[in-house]
Amino acid sequence: MGAHMTETEQKAPPGWLVLLLAVSCGLTVANLYYAQPLLAELRQTFGIGEAAAGGVVTATQIGYAAGMLLLVPLGDRLENRGLVATLLAVACAGLVATGIAPGFAVLLIASLAVGAASVVVQILIPFAADISPDAIRGRIVGRVVSGLLFGILLSRVVASLLAAVTGWRVVFLISAGAMAALALVLRFILPPRAPKTDVRYGELLRSTFAMARKHPPLRHRALYQSAMFGAFSAFWTTIAFVLTAPPFNYSQLGVGLFALAGAAGAAVAPLAGRWSDHGHGRRLTAGAFVLCAAAFALAGFGAHSVILLAIAAIAIDTAVQATLVTGQHVIYQLDPAARARVNSVYLGTFFVGGAIGSQAGSIAYHLGGWTAVVVFAGVLPLLGLAGMTRTRV
Repeated sequence: MGAHMTETEQKAPPGWLVLLLAVSCGLTVANLYYAQPLLAELRQTFGIGEAAAGGVVTATQIGYAAGMLLLVPLGDRLENRGLVATLLAVACAGLVATGIAPGFAVLLIASLAVGAASVVVQILIPFAADISPDAIRGRIVGRVVSGLLFGILLSRVVASLLAAVTGWRVVFLISAGAMAALALVLRFILPPRAPKTDVRYGELLRSTFAMARKHPPLRHRALYQSAMFGAFSAFWTTIAFVLTAPPFNYSQLGVGLFALAGAAGAAVAPLAGRWSDHGHGRRLTAGAFVLCAAAFALAGFGAHSVILLAIAAIAIDTAVQATLVTGQHVIYQLDPAARARVNSVYLGTFFVGGAIGSQAGSIAYHLGGWTAVVVFAGVLPLLGLAGMTRTRV
């Protein structure tokens, strides 16, 4: 039977390794989103307003964007197992500081550190791309990214449920324990991955920024995803304010159960990878822009209907995941020897968009309520669609 195995079967990574990478991505990226459904509780604990509370999410995403640009390029320079374990240890320390933070300033600083260290996710995804044959790379990356997306979506549910039972601080302390365990598992189980370059750190950073100039598709895809993630972040940062206020008056548990709706959208990631493998990425991206804009229109009309809000949440998450996977399929083909650096530009750019979306969404809600949020966020995918009509990616 072995003599008749196809090249794809011979080189495909084992299922257990793909699953390990997916679970690792999900557990780690969840650190960026635990605070979103807890903003009402953070306001009460620290005596702050809505815009300031949204700053916790913004700080985490700014830290992540900085880590993408300053730390992820090291994935091409250093042996990945040690780098991953070190970053997870830093994330663990930052989560402990978050969980015991005596004041809001400490919480913000710890959130920055957690965000920066959580970029280990974006070392693991290029790792998955590297160990996958060309013919099924989109599919394998899609499976790993689906773990990341489930982490993003289920993090809100887990945070809400734990906070309802124990308190918001326990959420971050439990995650700290998970990061410590994950650091040990990945350090000893991940297969070795040789560095792809031996250039010095300064030159590595310069070459990272040069990637954006060298590859127009990278710039375009990063900006598309920046717009989509800004819309996504505006929705999920402010929806807790909507659900805990009249006419809903949801408890923390209710907010968590609502977040389950968004998890349904994660199923599109492997499909998006498969469609990208077959050359349908551009059409899928355009459709996702339209879907996202329509979802915000629905969310605006559904301000008093949790069913309409839930449908909008599913559609938004589906659209964002589709553009994420199709974008990564494009950029991973640009420079195989520099996938970590290419990925750092892509993810760093769109997390800046996410940070802007979180903060702008919080400010919009403070100034004009839910209507202002959906108008602001609904325009962003339309800007992406307009930009796409002028490019070929």
